[in-house]
This record gives sequence, C-alpha cells and structure tokens, in this order.
Amino acid sequence: MAIVELTIIPVRTASTSLSPFVADIQEVLAQAKEPIKYQMTPMSTIIEGELSDLLQIVRRLHELPFQKGAERVSTSIKIDDRRDQTSSMEQKMKSVELKLSK
Repeated sequence: MAIVELTIIPVRTASTSLSPFVADIQEVLAQAKEPIKYQMTPMSTIIEGELSDLLQIVRRLHELPFQKGAERVSTSIKIDDRRDQTSSMEQKMKSVELKLSK
C-alpha cells in the first residue's frame, strides 16, 4: 500500500475560494472505482491504495480544476511507498500515538 498526500491549487479562477474545488475532489474520490481510502485535511487530501491506482487518480484530480474553468493548476504530491512492511494511514497514526502515550 502507498500513501499519497495531494494538494491541488487552481490558479486564475473566478474566486479566491478553493472550497468548491476541494468539494469536487472529494466527490471524485468518493466515486473512484479503484479500491482506495482517503482523508481530507485542512491543507491537503491523503489517499491510500495501490501506487498504480493512486497515480491514475492523481491525474484525474489534477485535470478537474481545468474542467471547472481554472487556467492553471499547481499540484504538489508526496508519496510514501513503504515495501518492507504493510503501511496505512491508520497504522502511521497509531505508531505515533503509541509513542506519545509512553
């Protein structure tokens, strides 16, 4: 399993508000045919799944603001692809929480 953190910033839109674009991204993720988990945060979206699936989804999400009228899109991506053991969003959080409870 890989984890991708994704921030998409549409540029030259009718408004400075990004929430309509964020809502569109969440709808695409909710309807994704790929087996993924995702979590919206105040500054980005985190997606968990097979790397090949995640890269296809990232491409669709990057194109979305263009379809909604943006003239330019800046997308930042972080990929955590751990292969020595199973990793997930939940496992990463539990690992930190365990260390905090000591």
